[in-house]
Amino acid sequence: MFLTFKNLTIRNASEHDAVQLAAWWNDGKIMAHAGFPNGIGQTAEHIAQSLRSDADAVRRRLIIEMDAIPIGEMSYRNAGNGVVEIGIKICDFSLHNKGLGKVLLSMLISALFQMGYVKIILDTNFNNRPAQHVYEALGFRQQGIRKDAWHNQLGELQTSIDYALLPEDFVNFAK
Repeated sequence: MFLTFKNLTIRNASEHDAVQLAAWWNDGKIMAHAGFPNGIGQTAEHIAQSLRSDADAVRRRLIIEMDAIPIGEMSYRNAGNGVVEIGIKICDFSLHNKGLGKVLLSMLISALFQMGYVKIILDTNFNNRPAQHVYEALGFRQQGIRKDAWHNQLGELQTSIDYALLPEDFVNFAK
């Protein structure tokens, strides 16, 4: 995948991105929202090996760039039956709350619908209100709340909200 809009690029992650991904994934501040306040503790070598198994039809990790500088990551996973699960992480905190998430997700969602997916799903932490606002602005609809469904790295119970998006509900911010 290689998508561009203005000064933003979304591209397939490669082995060459493993060092940057390791830095982000091992940073507890960046990973806390995903339940890893201590980071995930993976080496760049392990990540590079894992990236080699990515395939468009199965799963793909993506790098987000602004002005050719990596600022975050996205991913998608084929969940079967025309459904794809996505994720996004803008790792540069100075770029949060600037509207980038809506644009970047619009770029990815448009591409996934063009690839033939008929439904996009994701989940987010119940406490991540900014993400919920972005998802709902894009047209995602809440499918359910999983209360105290999992424990984070510190053993604290976490609640998740499940969302789904159909093509007819999609609001595109990358036009």
